[in-house]
Amino acid sequence: MSGLNDPAFFDRYAHEYDERNAPDPTPAVEFLAGLVPAGGRVLELAIGTGRVAVPLAGRGLAVEGIEGAPLMLERMRAKPGGADIPTVLGDMADVPVQGPYDLAYLVYNTLFNLPDQARQVDCFVNVGKVLAPGGLFVVEAFIQDVTEFDRGQRVATRGLTEDSVSMEFLQHDPVAQAVTYQRVTFDAQGTTLRPLRLRYCWPSELDLMARLAGMRLRERWNDWARGPFTAGSRQHVSVYERA
Repeated sequence: MSGLNDPAFFDRYAHEYDERNAPDPTPAVEFLAGLVPAGGRVLELAIGTGRVAVPLAGRGLAVEGIEGAPLMLERMRAKPGGADIPTVLGDMADVPVQGPYDLAYLVYNTLFNLPDQARQVDCFVNVGKVLAPGGLFVVEAFIQDVTEFDRGQRVATRGLTEDSVSMEFLQHDPVAQAVTYQRVTFDAQGTTLRPLRLRYCWPSELDLMARLAGMRLRERWNDWARGPFTAGSRQHVSVYERA
């Protein structure tokens, strides 16, 4: 399955992304809007269909975006207010924009779409270059539970009706810290495959990437509602600050 980490790969999901994958953006919008003053300049990496960016711009923030999948951008521009958001088509790890920004953010585990540690470090370093002094970088990500795999594999049912079944097949590579997914739907129309590969990071690894980029961890929460981050947390929202 070559091309899983090509930025344009996600064009194949643009037509159904909001309906199938994305949670309610309201908590993220509330959290992010509270970090910068009205009119503050904001950058979303992997802006996608504008699920977060469009309502955030509606709060009076000057939101811009980077996206590697052209069809994702088409979906965003079709939304009310979406066409008004300046965007650059490119690889988010390169951060091909001119700062300074008061806030940059990556939501919904999107950092893990980058193929390896080197490109993830590139992303942090390049974000650091476009942040204003004291600017913030927010990362939302899951924490991989490696115990869910049996001999590096996992199979799960995601949905079951009398007309269809959706299943998920996963392979875990602990050396690369990567999980390859194949989400399969069987229904009257046939078989639909939705592959994905994520290179996950531990929170401490992200903290080190931030340090390499001239940033430091300011706060970490379990979720957008600012629930406490604990040893039992399976996800986190981390706020880094440029020194």
